Amino acid sequence: MQQIRLLCFAGSTRSGSFNQTLAGAMAKELSLMEMDVTYLSLVDYPLPLFDVEDEAEKGLPENAIKLAKLIASHDGVFLASPEHNGSVPPLMKNTLDWLSRVPAKEQDPFTKPVYAIGAASPGKMGGMRSLAHLRDILTALGALTIPEQVSIGAAHEAFDDKGNLKDDRNAMFLSACARNLVYMAQRKKPLEWV
Repeated sequence: MQQIRLLCFAGSTRSGSFNQTLAGAMAKELSLMEMDVTYLSLVDYPLPLFDVEDEAEKGLPENAIKLAKLIASHDGVFLASPEHNGSVPPLMKNTLDWLSRVPAKEQDPFTKPVYAIGAASPGKMGGMRSLAHLRDILTALGALTIPEQVSIGAAHEAFDDKGNLKDDRNAMFLSACARNLVYMAQRKKPLEWV
């Protein structure tokens, strides 16, 4: 079977972010499965607030194009999203909005890879409301998002000092999501004829 390339990142740039930790835990899980994994931080891809008039005047930001190319070069993507007021945070929405403006003929960051989503939150619901919104946004952009997702409640006590999930049940959900992301990415990857 062809090598699968997977990308993990969080919709947060906050130092000590639970969702960066979750994206890192997924990257570790996928690495244990001997997958080719890239972990990125949106700190390295700053984008202005999305504005159609700015886009018309200045064009697409270079970081939007770079990020779209990077995402499109992978077969699967895991997005970890914080929950702000019951929805995705501005950073995640702004990033997705800019990515949606990159012409698909150049790089398609949504329909090429398969997506998996997760959230870590200090509350009991584990970011479930933001995951519903994130799934809706990705669907509107044409992304195939697997049904399995990771939702970590009480995130402030869910991870050990190495970024591993302490609770076996949470670890099981993370592992199941990782396995299904790989499974779907393998099936969606175009055949390369030799």
